[in-house]
Amino acid sequence: MSIDKFRRCHDVTKKWEGGWSDHPADPGGKTMYGITGAVYHAWLTKQRRPIRPVRAIDMAEAEQIYFDEYWLPCGGPTLAVGVDLATYDASVNSGVSRGRQWLLASVGGTDYETVKRICARRLGFMQSLKIWTTFGRGWARRVADVEAKGVAWALVAANDNRAVVRKQLDGEADKARSRVRKQAGGATGAGGSGAIAIDQSAQLGNWLLAGIAIFAFAVFAILIIRAVINARRATAYAQEATYA
Repeated sequence: MSIDKFRRCHDVTKKWEGGWSDHPADPGGKTMYGITGAVYHAWLTKQRRPIRPVRAIDMAEAEQIYFDEYWLPCGGPTLAVGVDLATYDASVNSGVSRGRQWLLASVGGTDYETVKRICARRLGFMQSLKIWTTFGRGWARRVADVEAKGVAWALVAANDNRAVVRKQLDGEADKARSRVRKQAGGATGAGGSGAIAIDQSAQLGNWLLAGIAIFAFAVFAILIIRAVINARRATAYAQEATYA
């Protein structure tokens, strides 16, 4: 049973982890199938096998590492359907300790609500990282995909009526679209009000002008980021609704 649950969740995660990567901004360094050199070498040492470059890892080794070092420690076998995916993917992407922390902070209510809270906390953490500007676009797509799939799985597990599930997923997509409209409108307002304030403050010192401009831009940027995130969520939920 645990293997089946693992396979289902890992099929989602491995799509986002990809193959070979050596991005200069990635603190994990060289990775293959999402496994860093440090993790691979530690696993080889535990297996009493000779160390070799992470690029030489094969798929079977990678999946065993994911099972041993992420799936089991994050508690995947014991978690509810949907919650298992959200917790596992977060643990792979940001570490088991954080994945478990977000899970424990999110439990309560329905399983699909737990999934949404885990993903919201995960995104909040990601946005606090300096490398968000480099990897944020891909992360937003990934978390949106995991959230929508996790919610869909949880809804299906709790309700045999696919029409009801589809309606709930469509509702989540509509709510995300509504947030996009509000945030995009707010961003336009923030940019405009900032420009007006700057124009009306022409007699003030340059330091005040700069402060107003920076504040207006910061508000604008935050709202745009939130709008983009919710656009990703709307797309992901709409896609899952077509599969339900």
